[in-house]
Amino acid sequence: MQEYWELYMKNLEGKPASIQFNAGISIEVEELGYTYPTIAFVKAKLKDPKENGLLSENEEPEILFMEDKLEASMIKFRIGKYVGRVISDGYVTFLYYVQYTYNWPDFIEFALSEHGSYDVTNGHQEDGEWNYYKKLLYPTPREWQLIQNHKVCDNLKEQGDNLHLERLIEHKLYFQNENKKEELIKVLEEMEFKIGKEIVNEDGIKGLEFYRIDKAFYHDVDELTLNLIDIAESHHAQYDGWETSAMKM
Repeated sequence: MQEYWELYMKNLEGKPASIQFNAGISIEVEELGYTYPTIAFVKAKLKDPKENGLLSENEEPEILFMEDKLEASMIKFRIGKYVGRVISDGYVTFLYYVQYTYNWPDFIEFALSEHGSYDVTNGHQEDGEWNYYKKLLYPTPREWQLIQNHKVCDNLKEQGDNLHLERLIEHKLYFQNENKKEELIKVLEEMEFKIGKEIVNEDGIKGLEFYRIDKAFYHDVDELTLNLIDIAESHHAQYDGWETSAMKM
């Protein structure tokens, strides 16, 4: 099982939620469902959440210690794998997929022995299809795009980039079929995009590059790319991200 973790924000029942999950296991989900068929959780009420229900800086060290202790207990009792964490509405929920549950009480007792001041609930249920991972933890295509946007923005910022400066931003998309290709190009041109060269990915799927002068700041790029996802999907295409050069002026 690979370890590759991502952190992002989403809305859960109208409230902000911080989601951290192991993205590295996504390609193994079908196989893992046979070995780890039970979803298990440990849910703790935060003592000092922010006004929006998320984790405060003051409480973060204690919650991270709880997370580490739970992971150590999971390894000690060898019953499952930690797959993600959800923080929302004043609670933190740690999620695991486990092989068996006969020693779950022992796992809980060992893991939470130093956290008696927290109001904690726990439990488990069958989930051989891994629906909690697929539908709660795993990002939608739009959420994935936001994750990638912020990674690029963070990288530019680390290079000393002024993200508020306008610059040439290049985009790519690929056609699921080409019956709306010309219509899509017309829409992009009406949005003042310049159409670049046609491209082909490693699977032989055709696409195109296009570009425009825009800001690379987080919110600006998020709004732009989410709009492009919608436009591409309505024309039987798939948006495939953006790139630009750092500007340090």
